[in-house]
Amino acid sequence: MTHDPNKSTGGLLSDALSHVSSLVRNEVDLARAEVNENLKSAGIAIGMIVGAIVVALTALNVLSAALVAALTEAGIPAGWSALIVGVIFGIIAYVMLNKGTNDLKLNSLAPTRTAKNVKRDAQAVKEAYDDK
Repeated sequence: MTHDPNKSTGGLLSDALSHVSSLVRNEVDLARAEVNENLKSAGIAIGMIVGAIVVALTALNVLSAALVAALTEAGIPAGWSALIVGVIFGIIAYVMLNKGTNDLKLNSLAPTRTAKNVKRDAQAVKEAYDDK
C-alpha cells in the first residue's frame, strides 16, 4: 500500500473502507469453502454410519444363524464358526458407528480456520488504528 501525502481524508477513508470490504469478502469466501469442506466430511461420516448399519444387519443374520446352528447341532464346530464370524462383524459395526458419530460432532463442522483469521484480522485492524 502506497502512502500519498497529498491524499484527502475522504480518499483515505474511501481506501480504508475498500480494504475492509475486500477483507470481509475474502473471509466470507473462506468461510464458505471451509463449510463446504466440513459438509463433505459429514457426508463421509454419514456413509460410515450407513455402512455400520449394513454390517450390523449382516452380523445379526450371521449371529442368528450361529445360534440356530449351535442349538440344533449342539456343539458341532460349524455353528461356533458362524458365531465367531458374527461377533467379528458386530465389532466392525461398532467401530464404524463410533467413527461415524464422532466425525459428525458439531465442533468438527464449525469453520475454525475462518474464525481464527477473523480474530487475527480484527487484531491487525485494531493495532493499525491504535498506532495512529
